[in-house]
Parts: sequence; C-alpha cells; structure tokens
Amino acid sequence: MVTTRQDTGPRTGPGPAPAHARAARRRRNAAYPYALYLPAAVVFVVIFLVPTVMAFYFALTRWTLFDSTFVGLDNFRDFLAEQNLRIGFQNTIIYAVVTSGLKVVLGLLLGVLLTSKLRLRGFLRSVVFFPTLVSTVAVGITFSMLLKPDTGLVNQALALVGIDGRDWLGDATTALLSVALVDVWKGVGLATVIYIAGIASIPQEYYGAVAVDGGGAWHRFRHITLPLSWPATYSVIILSFIGGLRSFDLIWTMTRGGPGFTSDTIASIIYKQYQAGFFGLSTAGNVLLFLIVTAIAVPLNYFLGRRSVAA
Repeated sequence: MVTTRQDTGPRTGPGPAPAHARAARRRRNAAYPYALYLPAAVVFVVIFLVPTVMAFYFALTRWTLFDSTFVGLDNFRDFLAEQNLRIGFQNTIIYAVVTSGLKVVLGLLLGVLLTSKLRLRGFLRSVVFFPTLVSTVAVGITFSMLLKPDTGLVNQALALVGIDGRDWLGDATTALLSVALVDVWKGVGLATVIYIAGIASIPQEYYGAVAVDGGGAWHRFRHITLPLSWPATYSVIILSFIGGLRSFDLIWTMTRGGPGFTSDTIASIIYKQYQAGFFGLSTAGNVLLFLIVTAIAVPLNYFLGRRSVAA
C-alpha cells in the first residue's frame, strides 16, 4: 500500500490569504504604525469627547460648583423660551454668511494678486496675514476706539471728505455689520494664505495653454484659477462659516450684544446666562449651539465635498 503524506506547511500556491494574514499585511503597509495614533486619540478623548459627554449631562441639571440637581429637559425648554433667542439666531446666521462670504471673495482676489509677479510680494503677504496674529480682544478694543462717534478716527476721516459719520456700534442698524467687517479684516489673512497655497499648486502648463489659445487675464482666472482653486474655496467656506456661527469674543468686546439686544448672537446669549448664574441653562444653550453648528456644518461639508470631487 502506498501512503501519501499531507503537507501541513504554509501554503505557497494561488488562493486567498487568511484574514489574519491580510490584516497583518495592511498593518505593515500602513503609513504609520497604529501606536503612533495613540497620543492623538488620548488627547481627543480627554480634550473633546469627555467634556462633550459631561456637557450633555450637566445640561440636564441645575448645577453649581459643588452640587447638581437633575431637572431633565427643563433647561432646554427654558433656553428655547428665551425672548431674545430668535434675534440671536437670526444675527448668528447673518454674521456667519456675511463674514464667510467676504472672506471667500477677498481672500480669492488677494490670493490672485499676491501670486502674480508683483513687487514687494513677500512684504504684502506679511501685511495681509498680520491681523490674524493679533489677539481678537485687542482688535475689538482698538476698533471700538476707532469707531467712536465723536473722537474715532473713522468719523474724523469721513468728515475730511464731507461725510457725516455715524455711531457705528451704537446704532442698531450698523452695529452687527460693523463687527462683521472687523472680523473680515482680521480673518481674511488666513483665507488669503489658503488661496495662495491652492493657486500656487496649479500647474503652469494650464496657463500656458490658455495663452496659446489667445486668452487674457480674465480667461486665465475664469477657466483655470477659479475652478482649480475650489479645494481652497471649500476649506475657507467651512472654516469661516463654522467660525462665524461660534463667534463670540469680538462681538462681546465691541458691542456686548447691544445696543439693546440687536447684535446678540447665540454665543453672547449663552454668556449672559453664565453671568446671571444660570449654569445649567447656559450649558443647555451650549449643547444646542453645538447641535446647530453640527446640523449646518455636516450637510454643508457633504455638499461642498461632492462638488469638489465632481470638479
């Protein structure tokens, strides 16, 4: 009788590899070992995840530094009944749309200008980016002085050309817009830097092809720069719009939500609740603001991301 020996060694022939072998191969081919992600994961959990969970819990309580009482959804109901909430929500949306829109337009134009063959281009880039480095509170205090109705330099400069200035921060019709324009002045530098990086990454051969076809500066901008800088536009819209929805420090420094409640945003209403000692109520407001920003930012990110892929 002839017996055959079964080979129990590793398989070398064709066929799918075992699941554990495929997983090991993926780990070997990964850009970084999984252990390198651990510090970032710890920081994310400690700095973001744990405080978020705690905020959701304390939003359901009336709490002080030493004790808390569970009240269920009462804080959310009371916050939504806040008489100025409608104005605050409306102002928040207006502020976010105005600031993000102007940052996109001005950032793109400055990005095009500062990537052209311009003298002192490096110096001008530094000048444009400088306001981003300045403290927001310092910017708010400075422009509060510049926009004073009687002694501010803005109205004095307007008077030299025969224009009567206004109480920019004390007038209900101009207070929020004035703060928004200051926000644009401070933040357009970052948008410009993003656009400079995006425009600089466009291959020069595309511009050469437009020149061969007889196109001018407008054709280069319309058919090359504008569509191929969409990733930069996408980044600026997301960053500036979310920042506008959450904006607080500049508004509070310049107007305190006034005159009256005409420049209040959701963030300033929340802070006023903190000042009044309603910590659970203000925590519920923070949770609602978090949910509002998420509900707006996630669909916006999805829509802009799909357009970016299509482009």
